[in-house]
Amino acid sequence: VNAYICNMKIKRILAILVAAIVVAVAVAVGIASKYVSSGDTTEDCWVYVTADATNASIRDSLVKSVGNTTGENVYTLWSLMGGKPSVAHGAYLIEARMSPLDIYRKISRGAQTPIKVTFNNIRTLDELADRVASRMEFTADDFLLACDTILPEKGFDKATYPAAFIPDSYEFYWSVSPKKFVEKLYRYYERFWTAERKAKAKQNGLTPMEVSILASIVEEETNRKDERPIVARLYMNRLNRGMLLQADPTVKFAVGDFSLRRILNVHLEKNSPYNTYKYAGLPPGPIRIPDRSTLEAVLNAPKNNYLYMCAAEDFSGRHNFTSDYNQHLRNAKRYQSALNARKIK
Repeated sequence: VNAYICNMKIKRILAILVAAIVVAVAVAVGIASKYVSSGDTTEDCWVYVTADATNASIRDSLVKSVGNTTGENVYTLWSLMGGKPSVAHGAYLIEARMSPLDIYRKISRGAQTPIKVTFNNIRTLDELADRVASRMEFTADDFLLACDTILPEKGFDKATYPAAFIPDSYEFYWSVSPKKFVEKLYRYYERFWTAERKAKAKQNGLTPMEVSILASIVEEETNRKDERPIVARLYMNRLNRGMLLQADPTVKFAVGDFSLRRILNVHLEKNSPYNTYKYAGLPPGPIRIPDRSTLEAVLNAPKNNYLYMCAAEDFSGRHNFTSDYNQHLRNAKRYQSALNARKIK
């Protein structure tokens, strides 16, 4: 009897232990599942952890970006595992339905997602600063300060800063310092100016800086890419003859108004080294940040004998080119008449 009772007790204890283990496993599976199952996000999003982030701000950022439940679960993992804000500093692309565990792993390791920074059609350095700062952690002022720190050592001055940047698409980590950002862009500038391109510039009687300045004028002069090599050679012809460039875009730059449709005598009297109606040669710096293709258009401009150009009277964006001054006057008269007919002042 005693043996029977003893066996019954053992069975009950085993049953209780088995039940406890089953419950524990179920609980563990339940807890684990909320970390490994799909998250709340239905589309890709970004999580940003700033340089001065605290545990509380990281939690807020997670909840805001990936939702309350997923954000709280990620933060729980991150805090339990001793996550450090200094390591998490950066930007992370979170794919739709990414699990809390995968998000935690990404952030805890500081495995940032590179950010694509694209800029083109930029006139001024301030515009460039605003464009890149909109994608990065640093501010526009931080970028400009980095330019002042780095570019003078590379032989640039304030007027020529825009030449140091070649429009394209670049990849950076969001948390990169503005100094490293500028240094990387400058390395692309150096890569562009190969020995072959420098030789082409020299053959045209230009330095790399002068190519950038001329390209900036050419790019402002026409939106037609097929015309740019023609315009570039026309201006080189004028330079070689010692003629004033008399480029309208430089006057607009000097006046500070690129919206001008007509260049009047009052504009031509502007006393500025950028006014190529008053000062010979190229202006002291680019009037915009020229595109790579425009730099190539200057370097590879085919020979022509044009000295004059005037916007076509059909407002197609094209130009009438000539080497004869009298023909140029006739072209200009037709364009002026077209402006008058449309009452453009």
